[in-house]
Amino acid sequence: MASKPIYQFYAELEDYKPKIWRRFQVANNITMARLGYIIMTMFEMQASHLFCFDVPIAENLERDLIKQHDIEFIKRVMANIGYKENGNWHIELLNEDYEDYRSNNDIKVTDAADSILKYVVSTPKDKMMFNYDYGDNWLISLVLEKVIIDEELPGKELPRVLEGTGYGIIEDCGGTSGLEALTKAFKKKSGKQYKELSEWLGRDDLDMAAFDVDDINFRLKKVPRIYADAYEYGLEPTKRSLDLLDRKYLKKKK
Repeated sequence: MASKPIYQFYAELEDYKPKIWRRFQVANNITMARLGYIIMTMFEMQASHLFCFDVPIAENLERDLIKQHDIEFIKRVMANIGYKENGNWHIELLNEDYEDYRSNNDIKVTDAADSILKYVVSTPKDKMMFNYDYGDNWLISLVLEKVIIDEELPGKELPRVLEGTGYGIIEDCGGTSGLEALTKAFKKKSGKQYKELSEWLGRDDLDMAAFDVDDINFRLKKVPRIYADAYEYGLEPTKRSLDLLDRKYLKKKK
């Protein structure tokens, strides 16, 4: 049973219209790294780039405590953990290269593999930002909507998507501006740009409005583990995993 509190989030791709978003639930005791793999799965990210979270800790604390009018407490907390006013808590998968980075830059960095979600955000309306691929700079804004206790829900049902719209991103297309250009080209289905992009993707059709909640929930039970093996242990995906990532199971159903 899901005896642990359940976090319900609203997640949306920034700077893109029409909106691509997800409403989803996770256990509150997962790592931030696992939350990253879940987000990547939901938004069609292929785990081929770095990712991080930025948490506006001062803003979240102020929102959580404002009813107590305890601004001085907020300032003391911020000072004790070493964050400047209006600073972000930066959470990323770390390695030995980060020791020099952290010593030469005025930034707080925490390892996503060791950070537990419930200690990062805890109160409805708390916010954070997920950043994937620092070149294309895909940004997913997250808002904690609810904290739920549901002892009747089997734990194996989490994580799960409740609803959403839009397909997700297209890897290495140049960020949201590239995604807009790609979407327009596939709607037109003619011209030089369409030909180049269809050849690059290896497909003639692309429905950016497509959203299959059942398929995403099926993938959420399997894909995050594959991503964890790649990011945290440096393991290459097996043929079976590659077939899953490529949705070969859909071809078998036809």
